[in-house]
Amino acid sequence: MNQRWRLVIALLWLFLPLTAFRNWQVWDRLPARLATHFDIAGHPNGWMSRESALQFILIAMVITLSLTTLILSRVRAPQVGSWAVLGVFYVVLGALYCGEESILAYNLDHTSVHVLPVVIGSLVAVFALTAIYLGTGRETKLPSTSVVIAEEVHSSPTLAFAMFVPAVVELIIAVTVPASIRIVLVLMAIILLSVGVMAWLGFRYRFTHLGVEVSTVGLRLRSVPAIQIKDYEVERWSPIRGYGIRGIGNRRAYVWGNQGVRIHMTNGEVFLGHRDPVRIIRDLDAIKQPVH
Repeated sequence: MNQRWRLVIALLWLFLPLTAFRNWQVWDRLPARLATHFDIAGHPNGWMSRESALQFILIAMVITLSLTTLILSRVRAPQVGSWAVLGVFYVVLGALYCGEESILAYNLDHTSVHVLPVVIGSLVAVFALTAIYLGTGRETKLPSTSVVIAEEVHSSPTLAFAMFVPAVVELIIAVTVPASIRIVLVLMAIILLSVGVMAWLGFRYRFTHLGVEVSTVGLRLRSVPAIQIKDYEVERWSPIRGYGIRGIGNRRAYVWGNQGVRIHMTNGEVFLGHRDPVRIIRDLDAIKQPVH
């Protein structure tokens, strides 16, 4: 693994001692019962003992840091998209730290807690980093003159419906709540609707004699040159690993179901989800007939 990559991952763990040290600095000044939860307007609506509050934030950080390290440690050759994902985790942990600092400030000096800017800032950062992630690691576009062998679509109306329903509910609720809360609900609804549209339209696989192109909603996600394909096999996909666009670095998966085909390449792996993976194997065979 890249040494600089390992160092930047390790630096994430500094959030843990920094949070503990900040609490230690003001421990004797904190009340026995802390306001720990606030609504969008910044009014407290939940309380905990200072011991429980400290345990909660430290456990939350340990779990987040452990999952982050586990995910990022799988990257062998960091690319721009990998650094974008790493940036998302820095934003998440930074938001946790800033949130804890705001809670301490409120309980010490009754300083106003501004929840909305943190929420909106985090969402904007995630959107920006997601755009970077989708725009990188796509390989060079295959020539438009390549001969099309087959085209497949992999979608999930069920998952799309599961996204649309809560999005509509949030939009209905947004009409009846204050403007500060409405902004957050609308942003969350946009995220759910975006994922729902992707699941409904699905991933499109275009097989040509030069390779495979993966796209969704008109955006090219990945090109798989035929010359880089070493082997491929049918494989199950665990729901625990999630759906949509998965993976970072030189491993990517495009999946809305529980089965598909894993393509082993000279520079990584690509998983193409599909209800009938045998069709994907057939299309790949047509590309790599001399090899497979």
